[in-house]
Amino acid sequence: MTAACLMSTYQPLALSFCKGLGSRLWDQAGREYLDAIAGVAVTAIGHAHPKLVKAISEQAGLLLHSSNLYDIHWQQQLAARLTALAGMDRAFFNNSGAEANETALKLARLHGWHKGIEQPLVVVMGDAFHGRTLGTLAASEGPAVRLNYGRLPGDFLRVPFADLKALEALAAEHGPRICAVLLEPIQGESGIRLAPAGYLKAVRELCTRRNWLLMLDEIQSGVGRTGRWFACQHEGVVPDVMTLAKGLGNGIPIGACLARGKAAQLFTPGSHGSTFGGNPLACRAACTVLEIIEEQHLLANAERQGALLLRRLGEELQGHAQVLEIRGQGLMVGIELRDMPRDLVQIAAREHGLLINVTRGKTIRLLPPLVIDEAEVEEIVQGLRQLLNAA
Repeated sequence: MTAACLMSTYQPLALSFCKGLGSRLWDQAGREYLDAIAGVAVTAIGHAHPKLVKAISEQAGLLLHSSNLYDIHWQQQLAARLTALAGMDRAFFNNSGAEANETALKLARLHGWHKGIEQPLVVVMGDAFHGRTLGTLAASEGPAVRLNYGRLPGDFLRVPFADLKALEALAAEHGPRICAVLLEPIQGESGIRLAPAGYLKAVRELCTRRNWLLMLDEIQSGVGRTGRWFACQHEGVVPDVMTLAKGLGNGIPIGACLARGKAAQLFTPGSHGSTFGGNPLACRAACTVLEIIEEQHLLANAERQGALLLRRLGEELQGHAQVLEIRGQGLMVGIELRDMPRDLVQIAAREHGLLINVTRGKTIRLLPPLVIDEAEVEEIVQGLRQLLNAA
């Protein structure tokens, strides 16, 4: 249901929340819900974390904005922390994942220009999702995100996700014009699609050999969601460019584009910018989020609870007539169904107090907060079991 004064871009449930704490939300009537989607991978440290509330409140009373005409202490702090965690050299801050990916695409163009390529090409993956700006739409795939926008900007070559042979064939045909490869280590919007072991390493080696930038979109999979700071770290891969957002600010809008080596040197004063990007409030919030993840050992918790969630889902749902596949890594889990029962998300909320999401039409997506515990994992599993048995 969308209010008459709002543009019809969403189809929200007739459900409004007034309070949150940890993995829980409460609606206007006081009913409690288990949040198994975390604002689509955003509220990683849970709702209303007291340390984050204190940092945001304190900063709001000191300074919200000064602009990038001046040094920003918290921006410097955040850049130093993120680059150290990711093995990168420099950071640029903006307001969203789409903006972070636009920044990455600009770096790719500049890299191509420095290589002397007149019309550089960026390789992207089938079923990818990188944002809703015109440029990131062009790099994405799927009728739901490209419908009726006509010719989109950018020069992209598309290959199937996780198909190394297709990528190598593309390199043989278009290699001299290619400047970068952009991909998600785990495709979130397409239904939690994981690449096979060794794929990222092979793409890293190909990019190094060809002098292409390897650009990883870690907007959904980063900041601890898979049990590592970044999903690429499961294979020991370090990209040339990495994009972040979602869980970085726990609800305060912030995006980041990290780069290393030559890619970190491509921007010069005036070549890119953002009015609000990297403001004191957003950067202090993000610094606090990183501190909380470390202090509460949430990487280990995400890995442990994610393994438990996958195991219990397998025990309860594997072999169910509706379930085709259960897949995931850490607290990034997808349950692909044969057919999506009508109003499944609404029924889950109304009858089980369970907030879930469905992506690509028939995959239940679970992205619970990193603070989730064993009892809440079991609550999710039992809620889904009852939901599917009744569907």
